[in-house]
Amino acid sequence: MVLCWQIHICLTIMSSAQQIDGAGAAPAGGISEDDLFDVLANQRRRFAVHLLKHDPGDAIEIGEMAEQIAAWENGIDTAEITSSERKRVYTALQQSHLPKMDEAGVVEFNKDRGVVRSRSALEDMDVYMDVVEGREIPWSEYYLGLSGVAAALVSAVWLGAWPFVLLPEMAWTLVIVVAFAFSALAHKYYPAEMEVGRGEEPPELS
Repeated sequence: MVLCWQIHICLTIMSSAQQIDGAGAAPAGGISEDDLFDVLANQRRRFAVHLLKHDPGDAIEIGEMAEQIAAWENGIDTAEITSSERKRVYTALQQSHLPKMDEAGVVEFNKDRGVVRSRSALEDMDVYMDVVEGREIPWSEYYLGLSGVAAALVSAVWLGAWPFVLLPEMAWTLVIVVAFAFSALAHKYYPAEMEVGRGEEPPELS
């Protein structure tokens, strides 16, 4: 299942066994697809998920989480953030975001102790981001366009349109196969770099 927002970010979520499929389903640990995408629709919550998946199972203090998220939001080092920037994120996490994530079954939030940890259902899922900047297009639309070009090329060759008749049909078949092969190869290695929790920074900041 892939979800895209107007901010041009697409998410692909895979469980440890299979890709989430079917609207409203609860693929793992009782987390419904709708709840999971609702959680990930907000940047601060995505940043929180990145921190938790980077160190799965470890409890993180809200203050530490707020400090890092504030730094990412402002594009600065944690040592440079102001107390107001940190407090703004801390308050939002404590009063809104973390309770929502806890209710969805994504995290375990202990408000009294001021700590949060990921639940097993989140740890068993791989979240990939397809960040689309400027005039770029997401992979799903790229493959759709490539398929359209291939279909048009096949039709032109079949109809004997010029200049496609200058090369044998086998040559055009090879062109199409190579185009899809290179695209698939690029797509194979791209998601690994865009996995939430994999690197030091969230994929959308890389």
